[in-house]
Amino acid sequence: MAGLQPLKFLTVPARAKHTATVIFVHGLGDSGNGWQPVASLLGNVPSLQHIKWILPHAPRIPVTANGGSIMPAWYDIVAFGSTVEDEQGILRSAHSLNELISAEVEAGIPAERVIIGGFSQGGAMSLTTGLTSERKLGGIVIMSSYLPLRPKIKEMVGTHAQHLPIFWGHGTSDPIVKFERAKQSIEFLKSEIGVLDASAESRIGLEFHQYPGLVHSSNDEEIGALKVWLEKVLPQKDE
Repeated sequence: MAGLQPLKFLTVPARAKHTATVIFVHGLGDSGNGWQPVASLLGNVPSLQHIKWILPHAPRIPVTANGGSIMPAWYDIVAFGSTVEDEQGILRSAHSLNELISAEVEAGIPAERVIIGGFSQGGAMSLTTGLTSERKLGGIVIMSSYLPLRPKIKEMVGTHAQHLPIFWGHGTSDPIVKFERAKQSIEFLKSEIGVLDASAESRIGLEFHQYPGLVHSSNDEEIGALKVWLEKVLPQKDE
């Protein structure tokens, strides 16, 4: 997509030899800075110090659901919970996020050692980008989010989509992205795209974590589960 400005981003460097990268995408109205504490916390875990974190900043655009206010957003939202979706905006942001993945690969990190993940809008973008990427990535992280553009994604999905590790966390009391919407998205991934449930024996498949009473946010339990998942799918490489 010609004319797109490269995304600006915040980096939390690996504390040990850099052999893997997590690109974590923030939600509506936020910035990469909002997730820096989580990236720094996980980056200090001894078993995860080989991971570099890239925290991109969304461009500022008018958001219809917020009265046309200009704010950081990966795509426009007509109304919260609406089935009308900003396909052009979603695909434009997916292209920009793919550029970040390409830069990591060109710098020597194998695609299967790159994970893309995000919260809310960022989770929707991570699903879109990870499922449609020409490369098989190391996995996808979705927190308090949903699968957008379902028919379009089904057309665009890569051959590797059924073989990706996927972490999905969602609060049962989320008033913004309803828990039922997340469950519907997961069912679509399974029935229409062929994503399997993760098993104890394999890293591949979707690992779903539900958090009773949690609203549209994350908590320590979810971050702890993400830590365990990252240790499994992005283990330290032997020298």
